Amino acid sequence: MKDVQGFHHVAIQAKDVERVTTFYRDLLGFPELKRHLREDGTLRSVWVGVPGGSFLAIEAVDGTPEQSPFRHPTPGLLMLVFRIPREARGGVVETFARAGVPLEHETRWTLYVRDPEGNRVGLSHHPED
Repeated sequence: MKDVQGFHHVAIQAKDVERVTTFYRDLLGFPELKRHLREDGTLRSVWVGVPGGSFLAIEAVDGTPEQSPFRHPTPGLLMLVFRIPREARGGVVETFARAGVPLEHETRWTLYVRDPEGNRVGLSHHPED
């Protein structure tokens, strides 16, 4: 299959779509693209743009988010990791600190945090030192 050109979008489910949208839109700077409502007028999903032309769909669900350790043995999606330039790293750390978002883990290339519902999110400048 040689026709795959990259990600079109990634979807995550969230109990509090507005709160999760605020994280990606206001903290990471992803522009809000579209809101989808159910027939009864309640919010079904919000799409935020991801640099490079794809988007993140934040889909409403009623379930409670499950918390898991940073590394765990369960198969499935582990985290969303977004590219940042090396020179932005200090500003990213400061932005998270001001917003009260703790760094969960850090390597020489990547910063790891969690969104409001516990999804692991990385910001990486690998392989730039």
